[in-house]
Amino acid sequence: MPINQTETNLEAITVTIALLEKQENIDEELLQKLKDERSSLLKKLRVLE
Repeated sequence: MPINQTETNLEAITVTIALLEKQENIDEELLQKLKDERSSLLKKLRVLE
């Protein structure tokens, strides 16, 4: 269960990435932007440095 808004956003982005990767016609630009945002949130939470 997410504790704050950053974790809520991280969870939503992660789920969205997983769904997009399962699609046949992937919008690579959108997928990359979401992955970049996920990395940014992980750094903000100090999970990824």
